[in-house]
Amino acid sequence: MNLPLRTLILATGLLAGLNAAHAIEFRSVSKASILYETPSETGKRLFIIATGTPVEVVVVVDKWVKVRDAGGTLNWIEGSALSPRRTLLVSADRATVRQGPEAAAAPVFEAARDTVLELRSEPASGWVQVGHQDGLSGYVRVTEVWGL
Repeated sequence: MNLPLRTLILATGLLAGLNAAHAIEFRSVSKASILYETPSETGKRLFIIATGTPVEVVVVVDKWVKVRDAGGTLNWIEGSALSPRRTLLVSADRATVRQGPEAAAAPVFEAARDTVLELRSEPASGWVQVGHQDGLSGYVRVTEVWGL
């Protein structure tokens, strides 16, 4: 095998490994917390994010985590305010949570936009199992929630 071809194959393999290592990570806010403009307690305080809100982890710098919310806004939060517990945010105007992972399944409840739901299982075939804080659970279409 000639050197340029070998180098190309090696570089392709390394890039594929880098992409796999940078999978999207979601976490949930464990307690109402302040979001900052910069990774510092002396930075500008922007607003308070509610308990249970899912966020996408963008980068971690020491005790600070840059997160993206469902609206696409980037802010900083202290890492101690995040939980590995996963939640989802209803992104549709109304999401119907059903007894099974199919459109013909009976509805269990409807959730309005911005309702926080607990992730109960990984998505499969376009559906994800969720739970509501009131104890109800079922399946919702992955296109109707954010945080996966």
